[in-house]
Amino acid sequence: MIDNKIQTARKILFLSFTIFISCSSNSGRKEIDYENEFENGKIALAKKKYIKAQDYFNTVVIGASHTELGDDALFYLGESFFYSKDYLIAISEYDRLIRRMPFSPFIEKARYRICEAYLILSPKYFNDQTYSEKALEKLQEFIDDYPGSSERQQAEADIKILRNKLSEKAYQAGILYMKMEEYKAALLAFKQVIELYYDTEYIEMAHLKTIACYIERNEIDLAKNYYRTNRISIEDINMDDLVDEWFVQGRVFDRIELE
Repeated sequence: MIDNKIQTARKILFLSFTIFISCSSNSGRKEIDYENEFENGKIALAKKKYIKAQDYFNTVVIGASHTELGDDALFYLGESFFYSKDYLIAISEYDRLIRRMPFSPFIEKARYRICEAYLILSPKYFNDQTYSEKALEKLQEFIDDYPGSSERQQAEADIKILRNKLSEKAYQAGILYMKMEEYKAALLAFKQVIELYYDTEYIEMAHLKTIACYIERNEIDLAKNYYRTNRISIEDINMDDLVDEWFVQGRVFDRIELE
């Protein structure tokens, strides 16, 4: 009986000591002012001290998670990565905000930033066009969801640039196949330009090269029929300036002969 009382007393003493230590530790810990951290992050961002800004905003995002302040900090965290040219990380942070806080006042801006980031990452036409295609997708979604946005005009202009780039890639692939005398593959490439990128500057030349491929394959009737069917598009080209396109093994097929 006495042993049980001693053990109980020891447990109470140990618990009291633990609580005392815990309280002492907490009293020595500095409380973080997240509002102040957020403002410091914005100041650092304005001064182009992006790494410092990221530290401040990360502190708020983690410490004030699922609060309005934390969500705002998440947008600015994306901004700090965007301006430091870490575009893929920026996209990830903007996406996190969109998933976490779909009604944030920064959503429209975050979505357009994603478009801008993919647009910047879009390479020259002869490289892989994954980022170009992603930019095109995101820009179209942005216009569909925010038809009255002040960024709409720029978004439409960017879509035109991207479509022209993708059209050029397909067209140049066709030219390469022609040089390799792979005319069937060339026809498929030009068909892609005509069917997918009909509103780009390569459409007329794609029609013309299609006829050239048929002639190279000695499919003269197909060449004539194609010309008759698509002559409105083809006649936008000055045929006199492109007469060499109609030379095939010593034969010349000009506009008159094809009619």
